[in-house]
Amino acid sequence: MVLSRLIAVMLIWRWIIRAGGPGLVALGIADNSVVPLTGSMDVLTIWLAASQRSLWFYYAIMATIGAVLGGYITYALARQGGKEAMEHKFHHQKAEKIVRRFQRWGFWSVFTSAVLPPPFPIVPVLLAAGAMQYPRRKFLGALAAGRGVRYFIVAGMGALYGDSIVAFFSRYYKLALLILVSLAFMGGILTLFEYRRSRRKSPPAVKARPQRKVA
Repeated sequence: MVLSRLIAVMLIWRWIIRAGGPGLVALGIADNSVVPLTGSMDVLTIWLAASQRSLWFYYAIMATIGAVLGGYITYALARQGGKEAMEHKFHHQKAEKIVRRFQRWGFWSVFTSAVLPPPFPIVPVLLAAGAMQYPRRKFLGALAAGRGVRYFIVAGMGALYGDSIVAFFSRYYKLALLILVSLAFMGGILTLFEYRRSRRKSPPAVKARPQRKVA
């Protein structure tokens, strides 16, 4: 079972790499919503921009689009679930701490988290923005601006140091692919673990008792 999942993840990664821009969008959606893949977006953006320097601007835009779409999915789910969505994901004390920070900084919390590279997490901020009913336009503006700054810098570095980066990935292609696959697999396991934990924390549904008919 584990081997088959690893093979499936590896095949998906090969498609993402070969797809280029659309692959970045798909990866961005997964990384910011479904399965967090720490550092994978940065690595792939640098790799693609280094391989085709004339398209570095295009890859920066596609990475930003994918990240914003994925981030909005997380925001929308938390907005629908309210503070309970935060408490399902984190312990009560940690959730309250994240909410207090977001209440203080708002726009800049989203922007800064979107710019900072790993290991700084952005998902807690996305959940807090949704749970606190932060306005959509301000949220999307902050997220797009932050991710845009980050991926334009990353893609620009890929184009600037293209020869060295391409040589590195050509030499260590299998190792790089193995690392990315491992990140995806670990991210999937962590997501499944969090889902099961949140299900255990959810109170069981109370069945309605049938009412007796009055004679």
